[in-house]
Amino acid sequence: MANQSARVTIHMAASLDGFIASRDGRVDWLETADHFENGEILTPEAIQQFLESIDCYVMGSRTYETALRFEASGQGWAYGDKPVVVLTHRGLPKNRPTVAFYAGDLRSLVNEQLKPKFRNIWFVGGAEVAAECLRLGLADEVRFSIIPVVIGDGISFFQGLRQDVPLHLIEIKAYQNGMVALRYGVRR
Repeated sequence: MANQSARVTIHMAASLDGFIASRDGRVDWLETADHFENGEILTPEAIQQFLESIDCYVMGSRTYETALRFEASGQGWAYGDKPVVVLTHRGLPKNRPTVAFYAGDLRSLVNEQLKPKFRNIWFVGGAEVAAECLRLGLADEVRFSIIPVVIGDGISFFQGLRQDVPLHLIEIKAYQNGMVALRYGVRR
């Protein structure tokens, strides 16, 4: 039985023009040299406290491969020791025991496997995964971190959604690095 207090959040960092990656998958533009004097400071302690509130992550195979590249280049594994479910039909390397691969029905995964075990479930990429999560009515909220850059073309945040999803603005935060974080509730 699903945990009634469990929440599913979709989170993505994107360019101002709504792309999560360039057409070739590059995300090097995520690092910003911008400075907004009146913005909040992202301290390591605040980031750590926030990350501790997440119980598990769900991502697509290309997002997982990007995370593996970040780790291989010395940038670390962003998901700590939290469970990570990778949605894929392909054989991928398993880099740690907390990673599991899943190729079945997304609604079953969320409602029958994740919600009974976890309270705070985060979908962190990719675009098709985020769109499917919204299409199936699985998401409770959407968090959109806007990076101060326009890349002109790429993979859009909700690639192929093809339906309206009404949202309700819950929170806006601006940070000193120029990023703006938007938090929306999904209206049912």
